[in-house]
Amino acid sequence: MIEAPKQIQYVGIHMPALQDPVLYHSELEQIQEGESAAIEELKEVFVRMASTVAEHEGQAHRAVHAKGQALLRAAFKVHADLPPELAQGLFSSPGRYQALIRFSSPPAEQLPDSVSTPRAVAIKIIGVEGERLPDSFPGKTQDFLLVNGPTFTAPTPAKFLGPAKLLASTTEKMPRTKTVISATLRGAEAALDALGAPSDKLKALGGEPQRHPLGETYFTQVPFLYGRYIAKFSLAPSDNALLALEGAPISSSPDTQREAIDQLTSALDHDLTWEFRVQLCRNLSDMPLEDASVPWSEEESPWLTVATVYVPPQRGWSDAAAQQEVGLAFAPWNCLAAHRPLGGVNRARREVMAASREFRSAFNRCPITEPHGFDPTARGVDGDDIDLSAETPQRD
Repeated sequence: MIEAPKQIQYVGIHMPALQDPVLYHSELEQIQEGESAAIEELKEVFVRMASTVAEHEGQAHRAVHAKGQALLRAAFKVHADLPPELAQGLFSSPGRYQALIRFSSPPAEQLPDSVSTPRAVAIKIIGVEGERLPDSFPGKTQDFLLVNGPTFTAPTPAKFLGPAKLLASTTEKMPRTKTVISATLRGAEAALDALGAPSDKLKALGGEPQRHPLGETYFTQVPFLYGRYIAKFSLAPSDNALLALEGAPISSSPDTQREAIDQLTSALDHDLTWEFRVQLCRNLSDMPLEDASVPWSEEESPWLTVATVYVPPQRGWSDAAAQQEVGLAFAPWNCLAAHRPLGGVNRARREVMAASREFRSAFNRCPITEPHGFDPTARGVDGDDIDLSAETPQRD
């Protein structure tokens, strides 16, 4: 059992004796039969979705999580005195970094929020030093992409191909019908929740409960290198104002998520805080690397807090933010080598998201750029806030 320093908080009351984390070696990753063909099809499907939206709307958006709900300045503070199994990669030494956080929702369309789909958050940590992957963007940033559910909807790229084709077939079709269907699915999801059997598939199709996005806990869903080990990541509210929003309902207005986030962040008189947490793989039988649909046991491996995210008072969304996010990209493969994405779903994301990025940049005639810093005193994300000079993280 790990002796936890004060900076680490354990999620849950029961704390069992823990197995040592699994050491990563390349043989643990097994490319499944038909994976390459499935990834090629997924690339075609998602670029086709993005192209369809671009033709209808005159602007290319992300092929998934297209609708930005907030773009926030933040600070990302890595805790001091982490035990050796947690002091890995970015988290090997304490530091405080600037970060950008984008809240969003799928699919490829700018749908009204009355079509209630899963929520997502992307974190871009700025000024990160260390060896980077060849797929990384130019600069010194580390991205983490998370969704408000602990597991992916399919175990492998091949199994995800069917749902992706179904999603593509409805792109830019029947927006009013989708609103009605979403309301129906939310009713079905509420009934299942009451019976103790929530359905991720219903949520993905538009049955996500209309709850406040700042009250949600977010998960990477898929595994990553964690230095010598394997881990998943999570972002959990820790501020009282955020904890009070857990399960809190919001309206069904077209932009209710943007409005709800902006209403809170604009009225703040203190920083909002989240815990950034790690779940180490301690048993490959129960915590598989290649099956993204299997939840990892929190009893065998509890979530451990390794950093704190701070969001100061600011505008959550504005016309300037909407303009700025067009040139930004968040990608799991934009990272340190110590946090390389693992498993088939991540291998698919590398190809699919790169193709989507290239299409978006070419159609909009807008290059994708990387931030190196910003004015931490400004309230809102404005067009001249990004400092393109190199930014060095402040060390504690």
